[in-house]
Amino acid sequence: MSRILASVDQRTQLVGENRLELLMFKLGSRHTFAINVFKVKEVITVPMMHQMPGSHGNLKGVTNYRGKSIPIIDLRKSIKLPDSTDIVNQNVIITEYNRTVQGFLIGDVINIVNTSWGNIQAPPTTVGKNNYLTAITQIEINGNKELVEIIDVEKVLAEIIEYDTYISEEILDEDVLKHLNGQTVLVVDDSSTARLQIRDTLKQLGINIIERSDGLRALNLLREWANSGKQVTDQILMMFTDAEMPEMDGYRLTAEVRQDERMSDLFIALNTSLSGSFNEAMVKKVGCNRFISKFQPDLLVDVVQQRMREKLQESK
Repeated sequence: MSRILASVDQRTQLVGENRLELLMFKLGSRHTFAINVFKVKEVITVPMMHQMPGSHGNLKGVTNYRGKSIPIIDLRKSIKLPDSTDIVNQNVIITEYNRTVQGFLIGDVINIVNTSWGNIQAPPTTVGKNNYLTAITQIEINGNKELVEIIDVEKVLAEIIEYDTYISEEILDEDVLKHLNGQTVLVVDDSSTARLQIRDTLKQLGINIIERSDGLRALNLLREWANSGKQVTDQILMMFTDAEMPEMDGYRLTAEVRQDERMSDLFIALNTSLSGSFNEAMVKKVGCNRFISKFQPDLLVDVVQQRMREKLQESK
């Protein structure tokens, strides 16, 4: 299985081209599920696990992975699928989200598929707000087109470890805070959990939030303002964008904004669960102003204060 992921570093060129690769797998049902390969460190057979008394019901146990104790999460149970005895070949996907490593217990691994974010669609509204999907797509598997459901891993993790929105007092700049009240920020993310965390953090500063669930919808909003003669930077202080989103990823969104002189000076912060030097390189390539890992309230506040300082300086 490690051979499947051996060339993952070479796949980084896909990002920025509005492309991605999905690791597809089963959970003991007829459905096919997937997560982005860039979140995956390794796929292993089920390791020896130790159960922790009093732990969350979705935790299968804790195992030693490369010298560190990591949780193993029952993904089927986490997304509320009914119990099944059909899972014969169990595996564990080792992932890294938001600076933490964890494993997800799954069934059979199918393969990795290369596709475009343009082929990835938001789930239909009829599935309701409590679903565990960020997107869906159709992929050809064994000669047949099949629906593939992309799991909202951030929501799964948030139900085990509640994300904090507490802001440290020492990070707050009183001279800047009074100017932030009433400002508006555009938040672009396909995960409702991630949007909620930003909204709950920044509303403490009196900041208004406009939300969009993918890069294309965000770009259409910005273009609508520009086409009507509005100055985009008068409408919003800045934009936070995720990297991975249906229709258009955050890298392409940033590149499109930078290429349009009507909005090219918009302050853009990439806010993503992907981490490491790869993202920092992509930020420089497409022209983001800042890169931060998700679910860090103090960093969110630091970014908006930085932008507010710059805006105050520009107005002098």
